[in-house]
Amino acid sequence: MQRQEKIELLKSLIRIDSDDGNELAVAELLATVLRAHGVEAHLDPYGDHRANLVAEIGHCQTDRVLAFSGHMDTVGQGDKPWHHEPLGAKIVGDLLYGRGAADMKSGLAAMVVALIELKEEGRLPSGALRLLATAGEELGTTGSHRLERAGLVEDVDALVVGEPTADYVVFAHSGSYSYRINAVMGLVHFINEETRLFDDVAADPVLGTLEHSVTLFNGGRQVNVIPDLATLEGNVRPTAVFDNHQVDARLKTLVDRINENTPFQLSLEVLFSLQPVVTPQTVPLVKLALAAANANYPRGKRKLKVIHGATDASVFTLHRPDLPVVILGADQWDCAHQVDEFTTISGYLATIETYKQLATEFFKLSNGETLVGDN
Repeated sequence: MQRQEKIELLKSLIRIDSDDGNELAVAELLATVLRAHGVEAHLDPYGDHRANLVAEIGHCQTDRVLAFSGHMDTVGQGDKPWHHEPLGAKIVGDLLYGRGAADMKSGLAAMVVALIELKEEGRLPSGALRLLATAGEELGTTGSHRLERAGLVEDVDALVVGEPTADYVVFAHSGSYSYRINAVMGLVHFINEETRLFDDVAADPVLGTLEHSVTLFNGGRQVNVIPDLATLEGNVRPTAVFDNHQVDARLKTLVDRINENTPFQLSLEVLFSLQPVVTPQTVPLVKLALAAANANYPRGKRKLKVIHGATDASVFTLHRPDLPVVILGADQWDCAHQVDEFTTISGYLATIETYKQLATEFFKLSNGETLVGDN
């Protein structure tokens, strides 16, 4: 593909409003582009204007499978005014502005282009390189759950997720456990206990301390009327040392204790639960990803990093906890979900080359070489 064609693909993706629940148009565009370049693509429509997309290239002479994963949805545009039209895909110098530019249409477009160019350059992998483009990652991970249930990762040997990672290659991330407490009264008791509920949890050797907070309150309509129901919502970032099941059990114990020892009756509702993902740094995938990033990105050397934000990898490893995973994408994580979200053209183009090199080197690994390093 020509340079401008790659840029136009990314701009076209950004111009589609795919705020959670409107991914079908993105999937159809990607399928059209892939098919125009001789790459088979299959849509998985569900719900109203929702769809996943799956594409694959390779000779399939071996049973080795590398998966690229990216989500097609974005968060909303927010209430604050933008300096650049959120769906305008405006380029200013090296910067390309728009909702989803960083998170993560740049990574997704780079994966699509990587498949196309590997095919057109006659560099098809000996096994299979599979693209999993998902819907609903930003709220509930509905798309990745559908693909996981359909068995699309059962034969996968390694996974690359194209979230923006700035100057890093991410080899581990925490889980995310979001919950709602429902009550008429008594939320103050829960909040007071929640602040010290996890004080005794040991730090994870990779992911560090367990993070938790109460983030949202709702209740009441006017000052002189007792509300029928009040709620709070909170989020916990589970680790490998203290996982989602342990978080769940501790919250339930707290609610039960408050219900037994006070006149208040609380109930716990789990909104979603995503498990932590940890890949040992010794795994070949991590080493190949770091080498490919350092060979292709224009500024500085990338380093390995851990983040406290969940991805679709939490779903894809649900029944494959030892599946090697790296998170690697263009430009800044910090500008995701923000006003004037952007990516850089140079970073996007470098990401394409990084994915191509990573895939090529991955399939050079000998059949006898382990894909799992030392824990």
